[in-house]
Amino acid sequence: MTDLQSPPLERIMVTTRRGITCEVLVGAPPSGQAEGSIVSFHGAAGPLGGEPMLAALASHFAVYAPIWPGYSELGGEEQLEDMQDFTLHGADIVAALDLHKPHLIGHSMGGMVAAEMAAAAPGLFGRLVLIAPLGLWLDDHPIADIYSLLPFEFPPLLFHDTAAGTALMAGGLDFNDTEAIKTFLIANSRRLGTAGKVLFPIPDRRLAKRLYRVTNPTLLVWGDDDKYLPAAYADAWKAAIDGAQLEVIADAGHMAPYERPSEVAVAIEHFLVV
Repeated sequence: MTDLQSPPLERIMVTTRRGITCEVLVGAPPSGQAEGSIVSFHGAAGPLGGEPMLAALASHFAVYAPIWPGYSELGGEEQLEDMQDFTLHGADIVAALDLHKPHLIGHSMGGMVAAEMAAAAPGLFGRLVLIAPLGLWLDDHPIADIYSLLPFEFPPLLFHDTAAGTALMAGGLDFNDTEAIKTFLIANSRRLGTAGKVLFPIPDRRLAKRLYRVTNPTLLVWGDDDKYLPAAYADAWKAAIDGAQLEVIADAGHMAPYERPSEVAVAIEHFLVV
């Protein structure tokens, strides 16, 4: 079983063949006996709160969680201009880490990229876990424009527990305080600017046309109270990827890996250990 008391993830630096240096959060079982390797891509909000879900998975797997350019002080975001750049950057990180057929995990925007990677080269990767991935568009269920939201509007949209979500996203800041809002906006502008290259004005880069190429066993993980991507999107993804399984996490919103890290980690572990 997963262990939420696992040691925190460490940080290493990796440079791709394209010359982009990025931070990678890493963790592995203390025994050194890993069930396999995982590469996990975070969403537009960035890594939050120590990544408890990934730390739990690191009790059984070798976990690598790259931080996207634009989400650290290392730069490189100017080299990512479109979805193809994001997809190739993800594959370049896997190559730089010298991993053979790692499992891919992606949350939200990261799920969109992981799905593109699997569609482009399914044979290079193992199993695929998509946690409330972006990338599809349903006219009957338009996705909220995160670029039009004020800071205090994010937590109720993304979390089942608004108060806990506010505390996590604010990092201790008070969104009712003008200076706190200013600090949040400054810190957030660069990373959202990077994410906007694939999410703005809508997160539709015609991924639906390519999902037929995904032959990797796939698990979809969805919070039962995801107000950002409602259940219709879970159904659409399940229909688009042949044989995809769906695991619904109770009392969780779009940020299920942070609200229910243990439950999400257990679902992933059960899927990956075959």
